[in-house]
Amino acid sequence: MTKKKDIELLRVTYLRGPNIWTYRPVIEAWLDIGELENFPSNKLPGLTERLTAWLPSLVEHRCGVGEVGGFIERLRDGTYVGHILEHVVLELQNLAGMRTGFGKTRQTAEGSGIYKMAFRTRQEHVGRRALVLGRELLMAAIEDRPFDLPAAVAELTDMVERLCLGPSTNNIVEAAIDRKIPQIRLTDGNLVQLGHGARQRRIWTAETDNTSAIAEGIASDKDMTKDILKACGVPVPEGALVTSADEAWEEAQDIGLPVAVKPYDGNHGRGVSLNLSTEADVRAAYDIAVQRGGSESVIVEKFIIGDEHRLLVVGRKVVAASKGESLWVTGDGKLTVQELVDTQINTDPRRGTTEEFPLNIVEPKKSQEVQLDLQRQGLTPDSVPEAGRKVLIQLNGNVANDVTDLVHPAVAEMAALAARAVGLDIAGIDLVVQDVSQPLESQGGAIIEVNASPGLLAHLKPAAGGTPRNVGAAIVDQLFAPEADGRIPIVGVSGTRHTALIARLTAWQLQVSGRYVGVACEEGVYLNGRKIARGPLSEWESGQRLLLNKNVESAVFANGNRMILTEGFAYDRCTVGVVTDTAGHDKLGEFYIDAPEQMFNVLRTQVDVVLPDGVAVLNAGDAQVASMADLCDGSVIFYGVDEHVEALVAHRADGGRAVFLHADGFVLANGADTVAVLPASCLPNDEEECREAVLAALATGWALGLSPDLIAAALRTFEWKTRRAA
Repeated sequence: MTKKKDIELLRVTYLRGPNIWTYRPVIEAWLDIGELENFPSNKLPGLTERLTAWLPSLVEHRCGVGEVGGFIERLRDGTYVGHILEHVVLELQNLAGMRTGFGKTRQTAEGSGIYKMAFRTRQEHVGRRALVLGRELLMAAIEDRPFDLPAAVAELTDMVERLCLGPSTNNIVEAAIDRKIPQIRLTDGNLVQLGHGARQRRIWTAETDNTSAIAEGIASDKDMTKDILKACGVPVPEGALVTSADEAWEEAQDIGLPVAVKPYDGNHGRGVSLNLSTEADVRAAYDIAVQRGGSESVIVEKFIIGDEHRLLVVGRKVVAASKGESLWVTGDGKLTVQELVDTQINTDPRRGTTEEFPLNIVEPKKSQEVQLDLQRQGLTPDSVPEAGRKVLIQLNGNVANDVTDLVHPAVAEMAALAARAVGLDIAGIDLVVQDVSQPLESQGGAIIEVNASPGLLAHLKPAAGGTPRNVGAAIVDQLFAPEADGRIPIVGVSGTRHTALIARLTAWQLQVSGRYVGVACEEGVYLNGRKIARGPLSEWESGQRLLLNKNVESAVFANGNRMILTEGFAYDRCTVGVVTDTAGHDKLGEFYIDAPEQMFNVLRTQVDVVLPDGVAVLNAGDAQVASMADLCDGSVIFYGVDEHVEALVAHRADGGRAVFLHADGFVLANGADTVAVLPASCLPNDEEECREAVLAALATGWALGLSPDLIAAALRTFEWKTRRAA
């Protein structure tokens, strides 16, 4: 077809917190589709066919139809390119391994050709790149020209692997999300905060803030670990620390052949050689251990007959167990050992070079351990074994077969004891045993290693037929008590009327109650009443500082309208959400907001994020604000200067709570009953204009469970002059 104007990206914004679109981070893109406004999909010949040929999985998109194939139906019936781009971008992210599903597209004005499109992304840079590639793909489909989809997906996949949380950390984070525990990624790596403020916990893959550096040091010292385990009655193989190949062979003879040789401070099985029975093999294994471990100190120990197992201990119990298998190839008289490995072992879908794969690619030409095993069989990686000959590539290891349900209670108890003896809250216990369903002592089994920061993938992605174990849930359950969600009380205040004053008054009430409080508002950032430097930070970043601070027991945020539109809230959910009014549309024309009705959709976000056991504090004097009560998942407290306003009267008639002025006093009422009357004399005379704000703050304190007496004391002692000076 004749080339039409490209889809132009006018503005791309990453909304990092809850926003007008959804609870979770999204990328919002403003699109100018130009002449394509006159060409819905059913008027673009061949578009649907080309898109579905490139992206057949679009059939899974239900769209507004609500069933599989819904989006394809919309394509055939006719939908606009902004909406199509939304789905293309989502699917590109899915193909790259970053599953997402939420998206919305809305026209800014009838016939304008300008659209706002939002789509969920789990990583900003991946989402931005997916948007650019999605636009290129869609334009290629519209104009019937080639597009290199494999290259685009490969690029995004690489970004996902580099920039997103690793699969082990992500499993823990998803388990926290299932329990409604908030999470904040602290670095570009796998350091994540679960919870907020004083109730937070931190994880770093399979390490937590309870993981002792001393315990990690012990676990990395294999000889010390064995001494500690032996002292605690844990069966370990007989062995000794040596510092030369001569000593290694001498010790091997004293222990009795066969033996195993491993680095003194190694991990993940690197540099470990097993079942050694000759002097040449022991000496070669010593050299490998020195090279891989980086130290001349090497452990020589008795080789235990049996299969290697990895038991994952969290807290005081085993939560998952996997069994190792030896790797063999069978010769055909034509292919080299390396080629046999590539065709018979490395084709296993569990094997790969990234964290997504529980097993590594085997590379005989690069692995000295494999070469030693081959040498003992009279082979090298370039040898061509005769047809039918079985060649051992790697003994034991390759732990990926789930055996959790087979572990004998005595074996589990011994593994848990080993973790406790070393001092680890999370540990990977390596043991060798012929039958994990029987006690260790009865079959000469032993624990050979205790690992800090154990890998979780073998348990998350076991071999075919195995049961995946939700080890992330076990780790989260270890960090948080059964009913705990890691949340501190959070108050969000939105609107244009005295929001900073409401935030400061609310914070003072909490301080008077004995809590350490953080405040982020237009006047600054405060920690327990002390103003701190904001620094070169956005409003969102300033708010995040409060949630990261381990001292903060409660946090109060005054949210500007512009921040909601450009960044989203700094918190995911709140205990109390306050909305003062729906004014301010006259200052937001650049966002295509020019009416109070549109401001309603911006400010309702504050009510949308109130927790089910939380409270929305709403100005009954603003009809649009009052109508937000129906949107709240929690309960509602209305406030108003006029006790006779319709919304407040109706709310009280239904037994709801309200705060209002009456006879120069601030009344806290529960339905028809008066709970308390706080004298208006608590306010300085020059602060009478702020009475509506005071009502909102009193309602917020009440919503937080503070007593009327404490609220009154806070109102009397609030430093009004300090507020103005600030």
